[in-house]
Amino acid sequence: MKLFDGIIFDVDGTLAETHELIFASFNHVAEKYLNKRLTNEEIVALFGPTEDVILKEWMKDDYESARKDYFEFYESKHSEMAEIFPGLREAVSIIKEHNIPLGIFTGKGRDSAEITLKSIGLYDQFDMILSGDDVDEHKPSPDGINRFIKQYNLKPEHVLMVGDAIHDVMASESAGVKCALVLWDEYSRNRCKECKTDYRFYTVEEFVIFIRTSIS
Repeated sequence: MKLFDGIIFDVDGTLAETHELIFASFNHVAEKYLNKRLTNEEIVALFGPTEDVILKEWMKDDYESARKDYFEFYESKHSEMAEIFPGLREAVSIIKEHNIPLGIFTGKGRDSAEITLKSIGLYDQFDMILSGDDVDEHKPSPDGINRFIKQYNLKPEHVLMVGDAIHDVMASESAGVKCALVLWDEYSRNRCKECKTDYRFYTVEEFVIFIRTSIS
């Protein structure tokens, strides 16, 4: 039974295991320009705005050079510190085989989103990519989801948002779409195990089965 006519994915913690890379990238510039090191929780507290917004607020006059250092580090360490979650390539392929519009809605900036999607080999698989630089309001605003719905003339109740964070759930609720909360990343599992959502998956394998049965 076909439940969905469009599917949107988050990136960090959903498609790719990137949290350690993000923590390391922020600390790379924090140590160099601010002479301090942040805990993971301190970095998580900054999440929401794009990297550029965070770096501008942090670095002031050193913003341009710090930005260059951040993204050079992020890209150079990507293959070493981040990877696609095994099995998700299959899920994306199944969706593409059924000619269902496939989107990205992430809080990452455009540069880091492209680096990650290209590094894990999925950049060309998505019909629409909306980063934090491409929307007027970042999650939990539903701006990106609404743009996807409008672009492909879809009914909200037939769209699925796949994400690993409470902001994905909140954005989905606001847009009137279904949400699949995926908790195969330990970081996400620890933070969102009590979140209420339409669907919840702890393994990629069970998610792939769900996708197969939901779009056929």
